[in-house]
Amino acid sequence: MKVLGKSIQLAPRSMVFLLVIGLFHLHHLQTYVVKEESVWHKIDKTCPMEYAATITVNPLTALRMLEDFVSLNSGDSVVQNGATSIVGQCVIQLARLRGISTINIIRDRAGSDDAKENLKALGADEVFSESQLNVKNVKSLLGNLPEPALGFNCVGGIAASLVLKFLREGGTIVTYGGMSKKPITVSTTSFIFKDLALRGFWLQNWLSLGKVKECREMIDYLLGLARDGKLKYETELVPFEEFSVALDKSLGKLGRQPKQVITF
Repeated sequence: MKVLGKSIQLAPRSMVFLLVIGLFHLHHLQTYVVKEESVWHKIDKTCPMEYAATITVNPLTALRMLEDFVSLNSGDSVVQNGATSIVGQCVIQLARLRGISTINIIRDRAGSDDAKENLKALGADEVFSESQLNVKNVKSLLGNLPEPALGFNCVGGIAASLVLKFLREGGTIVTYGGMSKKPITVSTTSFIFKDLALRGFWLQNWLSLGKVKECREMIDYLLGLARDGKLKYETELVPFEEFSVALDKSLGKLGRQPKQVITF
């Protein structure tokens, strides 16, 4: 359509979200907002709203980590802790679409057997609780899977050490969170004899590089997967009036909960 003689891609009732590429930009809740067309991203109306609202955080993190650190090919494998997180679930599904196997580590807690089955239903190849990895040689548990070249850590502490144990010589571990608030301890032998690399990832830093075109393409790719049922994660739609409850759930005060999405 045209507005004041200028062609634009957006029209009344288009579904969009604010695409702000830059460090420390925040999306504030407001009733109305007027901005230039270039900062909006149009969304296919057939895409579920809850995915449109969350796709630029956890799924985008999973995609960038799979693509930015190690050149992976079909038949390779990756290992991660925090596998039940939204990022972890997305890693499993995105890796599977590429023919990449996943070795997943979860915490020992009530319901861990159900968690394992849920992750395998998403496409996880192996799922281990931390206590299962209390063996001399964790790689003996891999069976026919190749030793992973890439690992993801969002926990720290012992859980990070378990990821390191799985990595092959020359492998890379990428840390994107620290839920345990404990440091990563790496042995001298891991550097000298395995030549492991330790890297970090912060999505906001990647977005600050101004890669608008690449970001738009990745968002459309991920939303397409969600629309086609190839990328799934659990969300809970919460009315704005129940914001305080949703906040408590997000902070883990009410046990493990789905991703909270506020509706108006």
